[in-house]
Amino acid sequence: MELIHQFSSGLFIIQSVIFLALLFLLGKFAWKPILKSINDRETSIVDALNQATLARKEMETLKEDNERIIREAKIERDAILKEAREIKDRIVGEAKDAAKSEGDKLIEAAKQTINAEKNAAMADIKTQIGALSVNIAESILQQKLDNNEAQNELVQNYLNKSNLN
Repeated sequence: MELIHQFSSGLFIIQSVIFLALLFLLGKFAWKPILKSINDRETSIVDALNQATLARKEMETLKEDNERIIREAKIERDAILKEAREIKDRIVGEAKDAAKSEGDKLIEAAKQTINAEKNAAMADIKTQIGALSVNIAESILQQKLDNNEAQNELVQNYLNKSNLN
């Protein structure tokens, strides 16, 4: 059985109208939403890429800021530590100077006290020696001068020594 296809202009027109109606309906209800969703998707992807780029730039900026802040903090910490060391050294130096000065004052006061006590002791010893010498001389003279002859001899010796000097 052989089918013969013959061209029918009425069928062609009906099929063309149906095709155009189908294209119109697809364009109105399917293609526009499909193209709109594709465009929206493309826009959201571009926006996401732009936001990712901005976020990356912002992260780089934050990282640079953090590194700068850390460097500044280290510099400030070093300065504070240096200042603290200088203050400590100055305080220790002042304390040493004050202690040395106080020690020198105490040593000088002790020397003066020792010299005063030494001088007082020497004066006391001289006084005691003088008194003892006078007591001894008095005892000796009393013993020797009990008789007249010893008195005359003592006076004669004294005069002889005075003439020689």
